[in-house]
Amino acid sequence: MKLVVRVKLLPTPVQAKALEETLHACNEAATWAAEIAFEQQTMKPLALRRHTYQQIKTRWGLGAQAAQHAIKKTCDAYTTLRAGLRNGNHGKPGSKRYAKAAGKPVAFRKDAAQPYDDRMLSWQHEQRTVSIWTTSGRMKNVTFTGQHEQLAVVAVHRQGESDLLRQGGQWYLLVTCDIPEAVPNEQPAGFLGVDLGIVNIATTSTGKRHSGRHLNRRREADRTLRSKLQTKGTKSAKRRAKKHAGKEARRARDINHKISKHIVAEAQRTGHGIALEDLGGVRDRARLRKPQRTTLHSWSFHQLGQFIAYKAKRAGIPVVHVDPAYTSREYSKCHHIEKANRPSQAVFACRSCGFAEHADRNASRNIGHRGWYLWVRGAESQAPALTLIA
Repeated sequence: MKLVVRVKLLPTPVQAKALEETLHACNEAATWAAEIAFEQQTMKPLALRRHTYQQIKTRWGLGAQAAQHAIKKTCDAYTTLRAGLRNGNHGKPGSKRYAKAAGKPVAFRKDAAQPYDDRMLSWQHEQRTVSIWTTSGRMKNVTFTGQHEQLAVVAVHRQGESDLLRQGGQWYLLVTCDIPEAVPNEQPAGFLGVDLGIVNIATTSTGKRHSGRHLNRRREADRTLRSKLQTKGTKSAKRRAKKHAGKEARRARDINHKISKHIVAEAQRTGHGIALEDLGGVRDRARLRKPQRTTLHSWSFHQLGQFIAYKAKRAGIPVVHVDPAYTSREYSKCHHIEKANRPSQAVFACRSCGFAEHADRNASRNIGHRGWYLWVRGAESQAPALTLIA
């Protein structure tokens, strides 16, 4: 199982300057190589190397390995672009958007990630330092930090290249790790249903609710601030809006990590599998008032589902995705379905048998039941192959 761990570097000011110069040189060289590849229509590594390798080494002072990686990064970017054009990610052929994407060479940001292999980067895990190549020479004793569990994973399971990245003024190494999967639980005691929502981000069939009330107030304040900054439109306002957007995304990712960790731990403790709603296309199907649409569209439910799935796979817990239709209108005991069963957001009251309970818990029980039926019929676990943990 592939995981990507983000390790934070703590360089001194002198070391940070050397890393910055190196990253800028590598990305300038890659941008130049992309222009040559576009002009010559040569986008394969071996062919592009003949046109650019020596010039990159001479002009930007890159070592042999760094030059190779800059060229390969350029070719990979064009491969991704062609795939995006084929899949319609840049509009239909003939459209302005399509022509804009296909009609110019690829360009790299000056702080874009740069790959490092074992010839350019070595780790001293006991000292928590790395030795890393720069355009100023080999730089030793660059300190790194992180959570103990994550650093232990890096020490044991690191494999392949690592990417040097500067983000928000901080330096990171994105490390790919190949972790052996746990033995799958092929005989779960049942399935823990997980209902995703707005007021309660996640509710499990055991009654555990992860409330979103405080978070929703924070997000409303974020939207108000963002609207004011967009209206102001000055350069400083745009800079502040961009910085604030990064904080908002990091907060959401952190919350999703915490919620997914609790859900997987609960399933592992009870010997259950996990049943999730298949929310594909939910934004197109939903018929909500504008304030509700804003809240729904701004929360990353897909990311939460991914986090639950890959953490479950790592723990050997089966995961199934069920059809969410009528889970909020069906009573989990007598299975009577009626729109009037849901008189309010929080209340479920069955019109057939009269039983009442919290609506989200009832929905999560329905999801858990459907997950069990799918498992009996032979549904397979679903989880992403590569996920970033931080």
